[in-house]
Amino acid sequence: MASQNLNVGNTPNDGGGMSLRQAFINTRKMFADMYGITYTSDTQDISGSTFSIDHGQLANRYSAKATSSSTGSQNLDANTATTFLLTGNIATATLTIRYLKLGQVIDIVLLGSDLSSAVITLATNFTSATINKVGSTSLDTSKTNVIQVVCVDDTDSAAIVNYSINTYESDTTP
Repeated sequence: MASQNLNVGNTPNDGGGMSLRQAFINTRKMFADMYGITYTSDTQDISGSTFSIDHGQLANRYSAKATSSSTGSQNLDANTATTFLLTGNIATATLTIRYLKLGQVIDIVLLGSDLSSAVITLATNFTSATINKVGSTSLDTSKTNVIQVVCVDDTDSAAIVNYSINTYESDTTP
């Protein structure tokens, strides 16, 4: 449902706006839509409803995958994907993570067939950011690697981004 207009007129008490009752009916319709309720009547009880969002309603930044076969430095736009599969020969590259939001986690999967010469630097598009490595594992150029990045603070002038890196392989026994 599209947003409902709440016509308030041009000046206070000019009589040009909608009635208070109609304004609240429009407000109720918008709340019903937000809570996923089919609005059937103006006297319908919508109290006690639970707001829920399923995976299909999430923005791409929380649900999409981006694949790149590019080589060298790349921009990874965190507003368009949560998982980045890099299949090209990365070589010496800066991976600039852009548009991170507080609490957002992204995965960078290095699937290139030849990582033997890979030297990776992480960067962001924040004005100023501290990038911290969590753990002691470093890039293993002989295997597939996953870099997991979490934004701890998205204040443009004092952003904090933590990352960890590890290899992975198919295995069902932790």
